[in-house]
Amino acid sequence: MIDDMESVTAKLCSFVRAYHSNYEKDLIFDDYLAYDLMGREEYEEVGQLIEHDYHKELYDPAYSFSGRKIRDILDRYIAPIPLSRGAFTERELVRFAWQFGKCQYVICGAGMDTFAFRNTNPDIEIFEIDHPDTQRYKLEKIKHLEWIIPKNVHYVAVDFGKDDMREELKKAGFDSKTPSYFAIPGVTYYLTLPVFEETLHKIADIAAFGSKLAFDFPDDTTLGDSAPERVRTLSDITAFLGEPMLHGYSVKEVNDALERQGFIADMHETPAKIQQRFFGERSDGKRAFENIHFVLAKIGNRDTESYYLYI
Repeated sequence: MIDDMESVTAKLCSFVRAYHSNYEKDLIFDDYLAYDLMGREEYEEVGQLIEHDYHKELYDPAYSFSGRKIRDILDRYIAPIPLSRGAFTERELVRFAWQFGKCQYVICGAGMDTFAFRNTNPDIEIFEIDHPDTQRYKLEKIKHLEWIIPKNVHYVAVDFGKDDMREELKKAGFDSKTPSYFAIPGVTYYLTLPVFEETLHKIADIAAFGSKLAFDFPDDTTLGDSAPERVRTLSDITAFLGEPMLHGYSVKEVNDALERQGFIADMHETPAKIQQRFFGERSDGKRAFENIHFVLAKIGNRDTESYYLYI
């Protein structure tokens, strides 16, 4: 049965990446190792979870979910965010690595991310940060698959309630003088703004000038009465699974937090831009979520001109 080593919503994201790469021709994001890392049993569990309206207790190991029955649900409610977010994050990482050559990539809350095994650039030093239990679970899967962990990949176990991410990164070999690209995928949905800003502070404190940070955030329309139907439905789904979204941030709140911690907003992909860039020519029903924004920010200083996010 689906366990607590990794959040259920994270498993849904892994399932989306695997299903998309396995069955769709027009790929937004090709995570061709997602299925292997999940494994058949876990993949079936999540497929059944969706088919059974997210009731975990209905899982039957003798049964196989129907792709036809879950396809519309995937396309409308689950797939758009993780697919476009993955494409955005790794697209900007490639540009960053091309610009700097040798660099570091830090994935905060890496979960079942497979970039470490898809990456072909040995000049990118990769650090995966995650809770010790989640990371142990992932490493057991990697061992079972007999995958060889590349020399440029480092697993950093961090219990955020006890450990300092900065100290653990340094112990793992992180170099504060090397240009670094940080990613915080799918985390802000469950953090209050002060907690998120504390994470910004820690990143700014340890990273070299010019380093960048990619993250996504739900805006302040997320939990309001006027939120679009599928935004409210996705919020209901995550709450039913025990992982409720706390709230959304206003663009101004994000701007102010970035500026206070010495970041410059380098790029802001609004919902309209995400739609245009990743979904504009599609006919399968996938559309950018009306409340989700992607941001790429770089570490500057308080004397550097600040570029505000725009709506």
